[in-house]
Amino acid sequence: MTMINILSKKIFLTLILIGGAAFSQGPKPVTDLYAMAKEIHTEVITIDTHCDINVNNFTENKNYTQDLSSQVNLPKMEKGGLDVAWFIVYTGQGDLNEMGYKAAYENAISKFDAIHNLTEKYAPDQIELAYTSSDVFRIIKSGKKVAMIGIENAYPLGMDLKNIGKFQKLGGRYMSLAHQGHSQFSDSNTGEKENIWLYNNGLSELGKKAVVEMNKAGIMIDVSHPSKGAFNDIIALSKAPIIASHSSARALCDHSRNLDDEQLMDIKNNGGVVQTVAFSSYVNTTKDAAYKSAQKVVLEKFAAENQFEILEWEIRQKLSNEELNVYNEKYNEIKNLASKDLLAAKKQFPPVNVADFVDHIDYMVKLIGIDHVGISSDFDGGGGIEGWNDASETFNVTLELVKRGYTKEQIEKLWGLNLLRVLDDVQKIAKK
Repeated sequence: MTMINILSKKIFLTLILIGGAAFSQGPKPVTDLYAMAKEIHTEVITIDTHCDINVNNFTENKNYTQDLSSQVNLPKMEKGGLDVAWFIVYTGQGDLNEMGYKAAYENAISKFDAIHNLTEKYAPDQIELAYTSSDVFRIIKSGKKVAMIGIENAYPLGMDLKNIGKFQKLGGRYMSLAHQGHSQFSDSNTGEKENIWLYNNGLSELGKKAVVEMNKAGIMIDVSHPSKGAFNDIIALSKAPIIASHSSARALCDHSRNLDDEQLMDIKNNGGVVQTVAFSSYVNTTKDAAYKSAQKVVLEKFAAENQFEILEWEIRQKLSNEELNVYNEKYNEIKNLASKDLLAAKKQFPPVNVADFVDHIDYMVKLIGIDHVGISSDFDGGGGIEGWNDASETFNVTLELVKRGYTKEQIEKLWGLNLLRVLDDVQKIAKK
């Protein structure tokens, strides 16, 4: 055998050994991914930009220091490693008249007061209200949780744009100009269903002025509920980046609450961010409808057998604390009785889960880039999916992102840095 042949053979054997060693390692075990995800989740700032509140849960005797039935509270945030919750000053759309505006304003103030009471009276040693990104970093460094305030529906402003500055001073850092139903400022996405609009599928003249005032006040403009025409008006008028506080990709789920590719690209070009929402029917309408229908059939059967009426979410929200406690206790009894049948229905028709949710993150990251996508839940406002059904399960989102190959730096952007960057930009532009 020649020297060349001997050397070739040695090289060939070395390559086999190297290749064999690499192949034998294979993909990282699940336990390694879990440990990696745990480390990342502990180190990054996790921000959920949409958590609704019920003022009945913000009293001296009943508040978020306790592990209430709410999807978000301090014990659940601690357990799940959720650092920042944007509590929402939400007002349902009512009549466009003085009486309606007055009631809406009072509702909004009651929610501002509730959040301030939690952070300043009931649990100042556990949670603090942040007004800037610097506040967020400082508060987290001190070991406390962070509260921020978003305003869902500008309806409570009435016809007085000076209220924008008032709400900003109370801590409001983003606001949508409409919710479900057209407001005095903007057409809503709900007009799409029957093609009925107040402002030709756009903003009113007052709404256009509100955009300017929000830019001046340093309040991020939220486009999650306004119509696409209103969205286009906002994009054209705003001198600052905008956000969608809780919306997903319409290409994956054709719901009017989601954003189509054109809108997503507009937000990218605007420098804004889309906070992907874990609202099951906005993630996968078909899958969600099949699951809920199957569960409803089972629950109604057992409820009827036990002379119990299952109430819709809107009705439950109007119950007093005592009424709600009685209702929940009986409802849980029904669920326990139906547990085996519910599980069987769940196996046949599985619910929307974290993997389905992260599919939307994947899609938007590929389309508009890692710098323009974030995360939200819409907890206590109808949000929640299998695997992330309350704040205590927040880690599962990070785990799924790690499984998909996202790096710590990318996860850090998704979980909060992108949103804080936009807040900084909006506040800098306001100073100009």
